[in-house]
Formats: sequence, C-alpha cells, structure tokens
Amino acid sequence: MTENRSDEVARGRPREHRNPLPGLPDLRRVGANPDFWYPVALSRGVRSGRVAATAFAGERIALFRGRSGAVHALEDRCAHRQVPLSMGVVDGETLRCCYHAWAYRGDGRISQIPYLSKGDGRPPRGVRAYPVREAYGLVFVFPGDPERAAVTPLPDVPGFASSKYRTMTFSRTVRCHYSFMHENLLDMNHQFLHRGVVGRLQPKLLAYESGPRSVEARYLFTHTGGKRNRSAGLLAAEGIGGRASSDVMTIRTEYPYQTLDLVPEKADHPALRLWAVYVPEDAEQRTCHAYGLLMIEKPRISAALHVAWPFIRHFTERVFAEDRMAVEAEQRAWDEQGEDRNHEVFSLILDVRDVLRTNGVPLGPAATANARACDTRACDDLVP
Repeated sequence: MTENRSDEVARGRPREHRNPLPGLPDLRRVGANPDFWYPVALSRGVRSGRVAATAFAGERIALFRGRSGAVHALEDRCAHRQVPLSMGVVDGETLRCCYHAWAYRGDGRISQIPYLSKGDGRPPRGVRAYPVREAYGLVFVFPGDPERAAVTPLPDVPGFASSKYRTMTFSRTVRCHYSFMHENLLDMNHQFLHRGVVGRLQPKLLAYESGPRSVEARYLFTHTGGKRNRSAGLLAAEGIGGRASSDVMTIRTEYPYQTLDLVPEKADHPALRLWAVYVPEDAEQRTCHAYGLLMIEKPRISAALHVAWPFIRHFTERVFAEDRMAVEAEQRAWDEQGEDRNHEVFSLILDVRDVLRTNGVPLGPAATANARACDTRACDDLVP
C-alpha cells in the first residue's frame, strides 16, 4: 500500500522521529536481494572471444562472449583445480580453463577434458551458470534463484531507446555499502556539498510517497545565487539558450533500482532522465559498483549538444566525485565505529531505509570470511 506524505510536508510537520537503532537491524549489514537482474559489466567490455572477470556480493563471475555473439556467465572457478575461469580462453562457444584446458559450455557443464581416457576418474558435472541478458549497453546477470529469472523482468529504462535523448553511461566503483548511494540521491538537502559546481541551490520537498518496495520524492529546485558551472544549466531548465527557470525533480527508489527525472518549468516531459543501480561486489557488501544511464534531451540544434557533451560529462564526473567522497567517508565512519550511529531526522530517508531493509537479505556470518577469501579486485572498473 502506498503512503502519501504530501499533507505532512505541506504542513511542515514531519512524522514522529524514529531511532534507527533500537529493535531494527543495522541497514549496513543487510545484503542486496539477489532475486533481481543486476548489471555486472558494460557490453563493450565483453569483447568477442574474450573473457572478463566481475562479481556480485563476493561471488566471482567469469563472463565470456562466444562465436555466436552471446554472452555467458559462469562461476569463476574451474571444477578441477579451482583456477579462475576468467583466466581462460574462449574456444567457439566454450570456455577453456587456462591450466588443463577443461572446456565449459555456457550452461556450466563440462564438454571436454582433453586427456581423459576410459576408466579414468569420474569428472564433475561443471560449475554454476548464471542467467544472463544484455540490454541498454549492459550485461545483466540474475544471481538469485535461477527459476525466478524467467518471470522477473529487466528494469524499465524509459527514454533509452528514444531518439529524443542521448545517453551517457557511467560505471564506477564506490567503496561503500549500496544503501549509502540510495540515501545520497534521494536526499537532495545535501546540495551544499556541490556549492562549488552548482552554486547555491534551494531544494524544496514538495511531496513524497512510500510503499513496500518504493519511495518517490518530488523537489522544486531554485538557483539562488553563486557561481554555477555552465554545464549545470545545460542539464537543467536553462537549456542551450541559457534561459532561467525552476526545475521539478522526481527521484524514485524502486527496489533495487533508482531513477531521476528533471522537468523544466512549463515543460511536459523530462529534459534529463537518470537510471542507476549499485551492485555489491564483496561478500561484506562494503564496496559497490555504480552503473548509471544518463539520458539528456537533444536540443533543436543537435550540434550544440555534441559540442557541449565533453563539458557535461566533466560536470557530472565532478558531482559524482563529490558524492563518492561523502558516501565513502560515511562508510569509513561505520567501519571505525562498528555500527550505524547515524541520527537521521528526515522522514523520507527513514522510509527508504525501511524499503532497503525489508527487501534486502541478511548478510550471513560467513560474509566476513568470504570477503577475506575473495581477495581479487579484477571487477573494479571493468572498462576504464
């Protein structure tokens, strides 16, 4: 059931403050639910006939693209001597371990052991294969129950296929629990952090709604002064022509994904759309890989966006770098304190924490041990 917070926002009376500690599990010890499609690489990072290493929550995964062009995802270990299959060689539609050339099909089954003779020991069946799909220039895997993969849709990314937008893709490692990223994007009261890039922005929370799997907030943004990076105007209501107006920003966590739409004043559709997800890499889930698709509306003079593109990317990278600095500092504090000592007062963020807790899964006691065992960092920034 969806709960609308517009009345209490309008009255200026926040909900009764809830202490996030007593009686509630520490959110930073809640794992991402594996029963969803998660991107683990850029499509262009998995080249034909090549292997790429990646991971989901401490599970190392080897991706390879066979002769047919299809991408396969296998548990990154040979069933023989446990050597990573990501060190292997693609042979047609199979992946050969670099050590003894055991060949694996895309379903994880062993298709050949070159030197095996009749009467030799019985070979193992193979390794785990993950359901895999490609969309939006990303490689998605389903790390949970494989029987649920067929009935679980890929995330919807409106605007990606539209000729009205041009898409910028982001792929960055962030050394924090994925929940910090959800909070950062939803809580637009942190604009002071970006004052050197966007000037003085005044965000006003207009309303928000929350439900079992989602939280959606609408903000009105007004620029009140200070030096503003020109690219910020290109991404907002000023547009290529530089006119001044206000923007309405709608941000939504629909577990486990996030979206953002920015609609200029008097416009009937977004000038900017963002889709993002934060994929845990290590078993303790203190590091995540942020994948983002930023869709920017093309102006009437399309060449103008082409010229502005490098400047827009530089601007977005600066904003992201500042956000990463903040969330990684939050993670370091959690590491030092050994618990979540945050004293959150914003009911919107308390709600998104509830969504992440109730839809996530507990991290098992073996997570720490697994994280130490899974010491490879080959999945960091698969494509520079």
